[in-house]
This record gives sequence, structure tokens and C-alpha cells, in this order.
Amino acid sequence: MKSRLETRSIKVGNVQIGGQNKVIIQSMTNTKTKDIQATVKQIQALHKAGAEIVRMAILDNEDAMAVSEIKKQSPVPLVADIHFNADFALTCVENGIDKIRLNPGNIEDEDKVKAIVEACKKHHIPIRIGINAGSLNHKYQHSEEAMIASAYDHIRILESLKFYDICLSFKSSDPLETIKAYRLAADTFPYPLHLGVTEAGGLLDSAIKSSLALGNLLLDGIGDTIRISVSDDPVTEMKVAKKLLKACGLKKDVPTLIACPTCGRIQYDMLPIVRRMEEYLDTVNKDISVAIMGCPVNGPQEAARADIGVAGGKDSALLFKKGKIIKSIPQEDIFAVLKAEIEAF
Repeated sequence: MKSRLETRSIKVGNVQIGGQNKVIIQSMTNTKTKDIQATVKQIQALHKAGAEIVRMAILDNEDAMAVSEIKKQSPVPLVADIHFNADFALTCVENGIDKIRLNPGNIEDEDKVKAIVEACKKHHIPIRIGINAGSLNHKYQHSEEAMIASAYDHIRILESLKFYDICLSFKSSDPLETIKAYRLAADTFPYPLHLGVTEAGGLLDSAIKSSLALGNLLLDGIGDTIRISVSDDPVTEMKVAKKLLKACGLKKDVPTLIACPTCGRIQYDMLPIVRRMEEYLDTVNKDISVAIMGCPVNGPQEAARADIGVAGGKDSALLFKKGKIIKSIPQEDIFAVLKAEIEAF
């Protein structure tokens, strides 16, 4: 089984994927790509939230032609998502796209695929072969092995043309099937793997399915880049992606919030403070742990182990900093004091 340190490295614009112990965060716009202003605005928001690469749907030639202007205004490398019509990929290449994503389940003309490969080879543009359990070629029965076989069909074409700047994905809406497919892929191919659970649902469902599948794979050493699919504003995907990578020890500049679920022992109104702190920490890019605890049972030790923390008392809380008690804070001042300490950290 090849780990992310052993996969072939490719470059998407100025971003390396593969051959390193770093996992790149991706997302996808849900704007109409031909709406250049809306698409650029969303790309910029995704970048600010943590996306390092952004993919766009190319539905028609107008979308493909928009790539040139979007590229000029994008702070991150861009991927063109191509289905059914291979000619759109060629237009995107001519307009400066950084990567092409193809689904072999819906482009069956081998000559068209060869034309894309030759264009990408000329312009040094990598190709992701995106296998989805829901859109396998009709000649395959649904299984993890079929997903691997489908990838082989396209890899064979690319390699025959001496094209090796390849990334692979094997997505399913079933997290257990996703795990099996990617483990097979890591045993089979030398190319970097883009991880994701497709059609994962809303934020809660997606967070659970993605954490189960991607968490297992990432801890196995599998996965060079990830996308958390959420049926919502794609910016919400960044929260799950960053926190998942932090929990797996693969990202540092993300805060960790430690908070108890509360019980009948609590003597101050803690939950509103936790909600405000969650929202605030989404804007912070620091490797810091913050504890908000409710009572004297686990509170003092958990707060003391965090970089900054509070342990609740009656209408107040003790402030801890690097394991030491600093002072008692009235409830109405807890959030402001914690925020000031985080900003000074």
C-alpha cells in the first residue's frame, strides 16, 4: 500500500499534490461558471476560508470560455470539471486551466480522450480521473473492483501516450465502500489520490460520513488531497476539512475547541459562550487549544491542559493560561477575555 509520501507528485498551478506528508484542501464552486463575477467572488471566499485549489463545473462552451477571465482574478489554481463533452476540456486548456477532471463513465470516445491528453501534455496540465460509484460505465457491475477497473481503462490511454501527471479519485456516497475503494487504489496505483465521499448530504451527514471514511484513510497514510462534499454553501466544507486534518495530525494552523456537553452541575450560562467562540475561531489561523468547561469535575484539568481555558463556577469562571490559574472572570466578561488572550497568543 503506497502512502502519500510514496505517490507520484504532480503540480496544479503552483500547488504540489502527492509525494509529501501534506494534504491539500479542495472545494468546488456552485455558481454558474459563465457568471464570472459570482464565480470569482466564491473562489475568493473559499480561498479565504482555507481552499488551496478550486474546481468549477464546465457545462457548456460559455463556461469554458469564462476560464480565461476567472483565472486572471483567482488566488488559487483552478480545475475544470468535464462531463460528456470532451471538447470543453480542450477549450479550458487553451484558456489557461490548471487541471482537468474527467469522468471515464461518461466520455467513451477514446480519440477525444487522446486529444485532451495531448493538449494537457503540451501545456503541462495534470488530469484527474474521477471515478464515481454512481456513474460507472454500463459495462461494469457496481463494486469497488469495478471502480479500479474503470480507472485502468483511462490510465491505459494516458500512459500509452507517456502522460503520467495523473491524479485519481474513487468516490461513493457510502463511506464504507469509499474506504474499500481507496485502499484498493493505494495498493494498485502509484498516482496521488483525491479523497471524498460524494453526495454526502447536509453539513451534519457530510461531517459524519466524511470523517468516518476520510479519517480512516488519512490515518492509513492514504490521501494527498481532499474535498468534503456538503449540500450547502461550499465555504462550509472548509470547516470540516480543516478540523479533520487537524484531528489527524496533518494540519497545524487550526484552533482546537474543547468544551464539555454540560450537565446539571453547571452554574453559569456556558453554551452561548461556546457558540460565540466556535464562530470566532473559524476566523483564527493559529495552532491553539481553547477549553470552555462547565464545572469543577473535569473542568480545571481540561482547562489547565489547554493553551487557554476557563473552568466554570457560580456565575463566573477561572481563567487558565498554560496550566496556571490567572484570575476569576465574571460571566459577562468570559468571551471578551478569552478572545483577547487568543489574539495575544
